[in-house]
Amino acid sequence: MKIGKESSLFGREKDNSFKSSLGMIYQTFDGKELYPSIQEKAANLLYLVVKNHSFTDGNKRIAAGLFVYFLDKNKALKSKDGQLLIDNNALAATTLMIALSKPQEKEIMCSLVVNFIS
Repeated sequence: MKIGKESSLFGREKDNSFKSSLGMIYQTFDGKELYPSIQEKAANLLYLVVKNHSFTDGNKRIAAGLFVYFLDKNKALKSKDGQLLIDNNALAATTLMIALSKPQEKEIMCSLVVNFIS
């Protein structure tokens, strides 16, 4: 592969798991959102895209990009004084931590992410 050229596999959805992940972060029960805050939605989106392997290639990169995009679009990426709430190194470490985590650690991983960006 040449430098500057993306793989033809990058960003291709392999199944409906990405759409399912989007649906899950907006899920309700008894009329109440399961993830009421933007931070909880973002943390779960990051977790679900990484762990569900929704794309043929680039799941961690795509998940991190979606996480930042989601926070930015919801005006939750920066503090009131304009500082990023999570820098590139912390985002990379967090994404890898999630990738290496066990499924039963989902709540812990998402809670850590929420704490990082709150």
